[in-house]
Amino acid sequence: MRAITYSKLGSAKDVLHSQNVNEVALQLGEVRVALHFSGVNPSDVKSRKGRAGLKRPAFDVVIPHSDGAGVIEAVGAGVDKARIGERVWIWNGQWQRAYGTAASHITLPASMAVTLPDAVSFETGAILGIPGLTAAQAVFGGGDITGQTVLIQGGAGTVGLLAVQLAKWGGAKVIATCSVRDMERVKAAGADSVLDYSAADLAPQILSANGGALIPTVVEVEFGLNVALDAEVIAPNGRLAVYGSAKSMEPKLPFMSLLFKAVTIDIILIYLLPKFERDVMIAKLHSALDADALACPVDCIYPLEDCVAAHEAAEAGGRVGAILVKCNG
Repeated sequence: MRAITYSKLGSAKDVLHSQNVNEVALQLGEVRVALHFSGVNPSDVKSRKGRAGLKRPAFDVVIPHSDGAGVIEAVGAGVDKARIGERVWIWNGQWQRAYGTAASHITLPASMAVTLPDAVSFETGAILGIPGLTAAQAVFGGGDITGQTVLIQGGAGTVGLLAVQLAKWGGAKVIATCSVRDMERVKAAGADSVLDYSAADLAPQILSANGGALIPTVVEVEFGLNVALDAEVIAPNGRLAVYGSAKSMEPKLPFMSLLFKAVTIDIILIYLLPKFERDVMIAKLHSALDADALACPVDCIYPLEDCVAAHEAAEAGGRVGAILVKCNG
């Protein structure tokens, strides 16, 4: 099979290579998926570059990327043969596994290939794994949000924009922060109020947008930078759903402010989501898609052989949608 691989850590242009790799033999309970698209996420870039304390990849040869979508081409023992030809999307494709979705094919447990609704494109399917499930868990992980207010910090990012749409579909009033450049796009996604994240008086603006009331649920992309503001605007017994802190990885917490509101800090790592919760969030995503309430914008699509450029685009930032790699020609 055609694949993009790396065997050492470093910059995309230095370590990513296109090559032919032997297909993995199907084992009990597995399926082989002919991939149409692979999603490039920040976590894929960080894994390839190397995280703190890592000197080499976890495997001798790595095919990157955890997200993707395609068609089941073959099944192993124990899997219903009726699944052959089924359109699917992938989660955790390269989580604790050597071979991910930056390839023409992937072989993995059948449960990790989720039926893709007929009306949903393969491009959207390749965004549902990390961004989609993260957004769903951030918004709905604390329970029903009908009639509540949800603050989404970073509403213009891939996860943030999906979270805006899901929260609105879920019956919440949505306040989002983003750059001035992205305000109209976030408003079009369904946010009731969109505020400039760099405003000096952001906390009073957030509360004003909510009629002066504190916020029950805050979805946070930059925990370290924003936790003090979040503590100021969150309601007693509120839930702070955190999925990122890239700009401040060792945050200083305003503990007394959080303590005397009994704030729940819900740190989300979607790779580790238990099966029951994952199934619930998959159902949420599919229901939102069925209701035409969720659009997954794509910034750029690159051929598989241009995976270096795809990684560089993901690293550059400033994009207005997901970065995908086309796997099937």
